[in-house]
Amino acid sequence: MISRTFPKIMYGGDYNPEQFPKDIWDEDMRLFGLAGIDIATVNVFSWSLNQPDEETYEFGWLDEVMNKLHENGMYACLGTGTAAHPAWMARKYPDILTVTTDGKKRKFGRRHNSCPNSPTFRHYAEVLVRKLAERYKGHPALLLWHINNEIGIRCYCENCEHAFREWLKNRYGTLERLNEAWYTRFWGHTFYDWEDIVLPSALSEGLSGGNSDQTAFQGMTLDYYRFNSDSWLACYQLEYNAIKSFIPDAVITTNFQGNGTYKPLDYFKWAPYLDIVALDIYPENQTPESYMALRYDLMRGLKDGAPFMLMEQTPSVLNWKTVNPTKRPGIMRLRSYQAVARGADSVMFFQLRRSLGAYEKFHGAVIDHAGHEHTRVFRECTELGQELKQLGNQLLDARVKSKVGILFDWDNWWAVELGGGPSAHLKYVDHIQKYYDAFYDNHIQVDFIHVDTDLSQYELVVAPVLYMVKPGYAEKLERYVKNGGTFLTTFYSGVANENDLVTPGGYPGELRELLGIWVEELDALHPDQKNQLVLQTNLGELQGTYDCGLLCEVVHPEGAETVASFGSDYYAGSPALTRNRFGKGEAWYAATDPSRSFLKQWISYLCASKGISSPMEAHAHAPKDVEIIQRHKDEFVFTFVLNHSEQTQKINVGMYEQNELLSGTSVSGDVELLPKSVAIFQQKKEAETCGSAPAGPIAASV
Repeated sequence: MISRTFPKIMYGGDYNPEQFPKDIWDEDMRLFGLAGIDIATVNVFSWSLNQPDEETYEFGWLDEVMNKLHENGMYACLGTGTAAHPAWMARKYPDILTVTTDGKKRKFGRRHNSCPNSPTFRHYAEVLVRKLAERYKGHPALLLWHINNEIGIRCYCENCEHAFREWLKNRYGTLERLNEAWYTRFWGHTFYDWEDIVLPSALSEGLSGGNSDQTAFQGMTLDYYRFNSDSWLACYQLEYNAIKSFIPDAVITTNFQGNGTYKPLDYFKWAPYLDIVALDIYPENQTPESYMALRYDLMRGLKDGAPFMLMEQTPSVLNWKTVNPTKRPGIMRLRSYQAVARGADSVMFFQLRRSLGAYEKFHGAVIDHAGHEHTRVFRECTELGQELKQLGNQLLDARVKSKVGILFDWDNWWAVELGGGPSAHLKYVDHIQKYYDAFYDNHIQVDFIHVDTDLSQYELVVAPVLYMVKPGYAEKLERYVKNGGTFLTTFYSGVANENDLVTPGGYPGELRELLGIWVEELDALHPDQKNQLVLQTNLGELQGTYDCGLLCEVVHPEGAETVASFGSDYYAGSPALTRNRFGKGEAWYAATDPSRSFLKQWISYLCASKGISSPMEAHAHAPKDVEIIQRHKDEFVFTFVLNHSEQTQKINVGMYEQNELLSGTSVSGDVELLPKSVAIFQQKKEAETCGSAPAGPIAASV
């Protein structure tokens, strides 16, 4: 458990002392102490410094840094340094260089510049990591390991092509099975020799001007995406195993990029090999709070509810957008606590001291170019550091509990967007976000799940755009619903199998019996076109007519009830929303993309019918910009109330006194929450029998 490793919610970030003269290092230690920094991620981009040539390894500078951290009461998150190979290695061993989808071999430069199937990369990365592990295995500053950095590119070199063929042999065994899975009789693509298979790139199967996500052969490209994710995972495991061979109980991670929804890597497949999941997230000022919330919940879901690390965020500004405004006062603190509320056991930044040159010299940092503590950002970081120190280990390993599971599947994501579908405007993650927002707006906590998750722990399972149905998953869903569960899916579901071959016999394929419908046609609408969703049965407050768009399907009920129908076009009056009673449960199908207002009310109705409630009393009327999340640990429940609005909000915590952890006060009744502020209330779960505050709902109002 992470609580046995971390002494508290860890606070710190990326530290690059090698970029600065040594006479600054002691001043850094002083400033870190003032700010409450207790962990520094070091050695992330230092391969060239640690290995200046093929035979020489130099770690003297890193020894000094590790010792200084320990002497000043701080821990090290030790990077392996393999995120960028040295220039001499690229010159001497060009197989390490990646090839782009249009066949161009890159030269040395930037980062993420190594081919995952390069023998050179794998050999020297393993040697380097073994030397690091052997050297620092007993160092008192070492708390955890950070492999590589924001892993993941796609390479199209000859090494990858050869490795892809071997991967395919392991997956399919024979060319006959591969040809069947890829449907290669289309366009005369039948393969008679493994050597005839080339990577699906802009030079072969790619469409749309070289965009690798648009392909003539979806099954082949889908397998390449799987292969590429597996290739990088193999590189990660190489370093992971090298560390474990010297330090069996080491805690090892790598930082997931792309704000957690990074398309090239299947993070659910990676998660079992991370001792703790770590996330880098860089929202802009105008980014909706629900966008961040989804990514935090997804990170927590990768390891079935285990806490994760907020590994990187900026304390102030980004530097790679067209316009890079500062974070307004209080926003860094509020967003940090949003991550903690949803399962983070650390708050960390990129970066601790601002670089003086190159690409990220204007990216935010705890210590600015001014080099002292007299800045607004430093003061805000210090205040947060003091609060996290005050919280201690109370929240470590606390869990978020939910009765709702949302399926997120990377294979399905890839398949939905590989081209040839009804609309290029159909984006998988956008629809996951849209359904997630409906729960978020109703203050309902959710978990993100994968196809292997035990569904019995959930009252409601939602799978937007379940285009791909993997072997056995339809039967799993049928058992879940028969036993009393409620399942919800949408248009463009049940269409294909794991190889992206259409399931014959009519959509939704293997889900047809469960949903009690069959789909005759898929009509794609342009973004400015709308149809209407007309309720035939009132669902709580839902009645009347609502807009819908994107896709409208011609649906024929086979036992399902028509809850709403289309209002216009040639399929007017045909089902747009259906419900099928199946065993003790029910399965819902949305044959179109409803408006957000409809979704919010529909989800509210479904949750109420299943007894799924919010931590907030009368949640249908709760302030839109107040976020309520609960984490549970031992006999306590911790309720986080985050006021994202510009107005003071009043919350009622009940008649019994309870602890507010950040102020250190006991409160009851009405409590005011200032704009952009947060409160954490601690309650005992058995409080009702102890005469204290029950661990129940909190009421809120403006």
